[in-house]
Amino acid sequence: MDVTRGNFREVILELERVIPAAQFLAIDGEFTGLRAGQDVNAFDTPSQYYSKLRSGSMGFLLVQFGLCAFSYDKENDKYMHRAYNFYIFPKQQVPSSPDQRFLCQSSSIDFLASQGFDFNKLFTEGISYLTQPEEQKLRDHLEEKHKSCSNTNSSSPGTEENSYSIPIPDEYVSAVEDACSRIEAFLASSEPEELELDRCNAFVRKLIFQTVHHRFDSNAVQLESRVTEGRNRVLVVTRCGSPEERKKREKEKRDKELQDLEDAVGFSLVLKKISQSGKLIIGHNMLLDVCHVINRCYFPLPEDYSEFKEMVNCVFPKVLDTKYMSDLPLFKNRMSSNILGHMYKTLSEEPFKMCIAKSEEEGHGYNTLNDKYHEAAYDAYVTGLCFITMANHLGSLQNPKVYPVLSSSPLLNPYLNKLFLVRVQDSPYINLVGKDPIVSRDHVFFVSFPKEWKTYDLTQLFSPFGGVFIAWLSNTSAYVALYHRDQASLVLKTLTQSDTYIVMTYAAHQQLQDERAVCKCAHSSGKSMCSSCIRKRTVTKQLVPSSPTTTSVRKRRSMEALQEEPEVQTSTLKRKRSSSFGDKTSYSNRIIDPIPEEEEMDIVRHNEQASTIEAGGHGKRRTSSVDGTDSSERHGSSLGDNAKRQSKHRQFFEESDMWD
Repeated sequence: MDVTRGNFREVILELERVIPAAQFLAIDGEFTGLRAGQDVNAFDTPSQYYSKLRSGSMGFLLVQFGLCAFSYDKENDKYMHRAYNFYIFPKQQVPSSPDQRFLCQSSSIDFLASQGFDFNKLFTEGISYLTQPEEQKLRDHLEEKHKSCSNTNSSSPGTEENSYSIPIPDEYVSAVEDACSRIEAFLASSEPEELELDRCNAFVRKLIFQTVHHRFDSNAVQLESRVTEGRNRVLVVTRCGSPEERKKREKEKRDKELQDLEDAVGFSLVLKKISQSGKLIIGHNMLLDVCHVINRCYFPLPEDYSEFKEMVNCVFPKVLDTKYMSDLPLFKNRMSSNILGHMYKTLSEEPFKMCIAKSEEEGHGYNTLNDKYHEAAYDAYVTGLCFITMANHLGSLQNPKVYPVLSSSPLLNPYLNKLFLVRVQDSPYINLVGKDPIVSRDHVFFVSFPKEWKTYDLTQLFSPFGGVFIAWLSNTSAYVALYHRDQASLVLKTLTQSDTYIVMTYAAHQQLQDERAVCKCAHSSGKSMCSSCIRKRTVTKQLVPSSPTTTSVRKRRSMEALQEEPEVQTSTLKRKRSSSFGDKTSYSNRIIDPIPEEEEMDIVRHNEQASTIEAGGHGKRRTSSVDGTDSSERHGSSLGDNAKRQSKHRQFFEESDMWD
């Protein structure tokens, strides 16, 4: 069932009955893009993964949200479902609500279009939403406005005459007088019921407001601004009538303003009902879905990783990611792929028994005969079926067997509140209610090398130690993991000294990355690093292994130069090219070892590398803006821009709606 602004209110009333009666809820989302900026690396920590997701994905929009409520009929031993497909778009419902800006990724938009996504329905009928701080701000503003109106209506006659009045500029006198003449003629007749004045800018509307207030009896005429269907703001004049009629009209106006506010809250109300229910929430690869709904409908995602986990657990106390569940040996050994469509196909075969869940009502659900993958509600429906099937299979392995395995079963506890991390090799989930898994990466090394190096050069460098897994960081650096972990000590003894490349342990590189971040305690003094960070730097130097060779001094100096730079710079080192340096191949054309995770059919991946330009050969860096202008050019033009803004101040004032 598609849900838009047209039927949203009746669906909300329906959900008040459907959600409490559900056994569990399945969700899914569709977005205008997946990731911008720095790409995820196979050896990111969960904290680093979240940081990249927060900074690189939250600028995109959640445009479709699928909700599927599954209920269980114990007497007939069957599941039923109701599915809702919400079209979501942050329309500015009230004048003071946020005017959202957002990102689009062309490949993602193209993909949605290829799947039949209705963009016209999204932009014309999409449901709005607000975060809790935005909602509270609008409610406070509306309450203050109503109090102000009440005080104005209850004040004694003549009190307002002493208030400050804006002098009417000569060029606007005729417009104000013409409006007053039309109002006089309107009051002298009995028809029509209201008068719409000619369209004018906000400043003229303010002048008309104050003139009418001083010239006409407030008990005889009422003046208000309205937005027409063409999104133009105009002034509308009505006769006040009797005191009872005035009170009724004022109440209707306030009720409409409150309803407009509720419409602006919109989809956020659905998330509140889901959260308040405490139901088990099922999703497939659901980290991005969870981040978006919290960021758009609750609070902006916090920078602190621990605070993020607490926030998710507070909003959704029980979540289960079927991607994580299917990645464990019990199911993974039987699945060639755990992409949603592939997973459903595998679970439809022996030894599994796919669940059947019919729609409770015609037009409110799906069946698996009609493939509608990448429609959010259908994906949520299939995710729910897969969860029921895996849960019941888990129960069939118990002694004695457990059937059915419902959402409250303790058999599900090991799978709860763990969000799967795509493309991370050895730490594949975020634990929302405890510490993340501790993994040993003693066999992983950070390598910095000349830009001409390819995968072949790295595999040759580490060939004496067996096979390796390579995770590229940039065109001059990568993480290299040994398949034979016991060879790590030999790497430390033999590969730590070279004029061509730099090798350091994963732990040493992570500590170096941490100390490069400007510490908060040094912000006030303008220093780049405090004494604590300097001590850490000393420890990091000690972590970098070295052997007593004739090049040790030169190597140590190179390492110190590396630590002084904000990013790893290999251009300052002497480089010796390998035999494969004949052609200079860019990073984007280099053959890269694939991450051992199947590619999601519904995820478009882009390996975007952030680039910096060295200016003048002196080590200074110039960052380019999105429009191609560098920061120095922008600062140089700031004075001219200020002058232009000042010259346009009057125009902005006249065209602004701040007076309404």
